[in-house]
Amino acid sequence: MPAPRTAATPDATRPLRFGIHGSPHLATRIFTAAGHGLKEVEFVPYDVADPFGPLRDRSLEIMIVKYGLQEPDIAVSRPVSFDGRALIVSADHPLAGRKTVSVEEAAQYDAFRCPGDFPPYVWDKVVPPRTPGGTVIRRVHPMTTVEAMTEVLARTTAVHVSFQSLESILPPHIKAVPVHDLPPAPVTLAWLRDVALSPRAATLVADAERSALDEGAGR
Repeated sequence: MPAPRTAATPDATRPLRFGIHGSPHLATRIFTAAGHGLKEVEFVPYDVADPFGPLRDRSLEIMIVKYGLQEPDIAVSRPVSFDGRALIVSADHPLAGRKTVSVEEAAQYDAFRCPGDFPPYVWDKVVPPRTPGGTVIRRVHPMTTVEAMTEVLARTTAVHVSFQSLESILPPHIKAVPVHDLPPAPVTLAWLRDVALSPRAATLVADAERSALDEGAGR
């Protein structure tokens, strides 16, 4: 991957506006592993129904994404982390008490459909249309906010095939159960291809990529 272009005259006093969805836990882990302090960043939640809007209108400089993007105006780093898969369910759901679950079991229950302008080709990796065994996953519930999702989960037997990083922001009546037969999602950093990154953001990308390579080499 070519190195990102950097801006010539950055405002060194302005926090790096960094887009996240759901929990800041994953972003914090990436920053810490890269050796960057959290004082230099402002985590900005983005709407899953319009995930790239804040990047495209320059409200964000950089953001977390998962899986491979095919957006022609957005550049991405190499993988800087991985996020394990989890099934989000109500605490009284039949699968809530399990140590792990299979996506085949999850397919017995209604799931959530692709929201708004979220790329369908990415959603197909988040909530697969079919399990590896060929069972259709019924993606019927609307996905809007985390709060609205938890309301649906609390009053139905619906499930959300999601990520373990979401667990840290779930209310007590909602549980995250690891999914053992879906691979962890590769996590990358994304920015506008034709907009020069500030030196701070470019350094973060380089340090996060280096940290991930070092971690992989040490395994």
